[in-house]
Amino acid sequence: MSFDARRGTRGGRQPNGRLMRWMNTLMARRMRRSSGGTMMGFNALVLTTIGRRSGVERTNPVGWFPGPDGSWLIVASANGAVDNPAWYYNLAADPGNVRIEVGGQVIAVTAEQLHGAEREQAWQQITTAAPRFGQYQHKTDRELPVIRLTAQE
Repeated sequence: MSFDARRGTRGGRQPNGRLMRWMNTLMARRMRRSSGGTMMGFNALVLTTIGRRSGVERTNPVGWFPGPDGSWLIVASANGAVDNPAWYYNLAADPGNVRIEVGGQVIAVTAEQLHGAEREQAWQQITTAAPRFGQYQHKTDRELPVIRLTAQE
């Protein structure tokens, strides 16, 4: 399936700017030193994508949830903002050129946006484990994309 999440018409403020980049760098560094970690009360990984316009590597710490067959589920919530986070668009542009750092390992992954019943099942699992994501969904009228990251062979 495709990456097709649209921008909403209402939503919360998306964190951005120099301060957010500094916080992302700090969190990623901390997670690398501790061979993984948590962020805001749930498991976190370091996601590395290639900028769709710049071609430059971009890293972002994101929360993850266990998916089927050892995959990782992440949500492009952006705090319930009107628009998807930049890393979502980078994944959409090149879903096979992605890596994650989790548990002290660097793993090449392929990204896939979930749709339909598969998304609903994953969404239920995520909001049960982290009700905060349900609150993000209430802030915006866009459907928060759920992405499955699967290790490349």
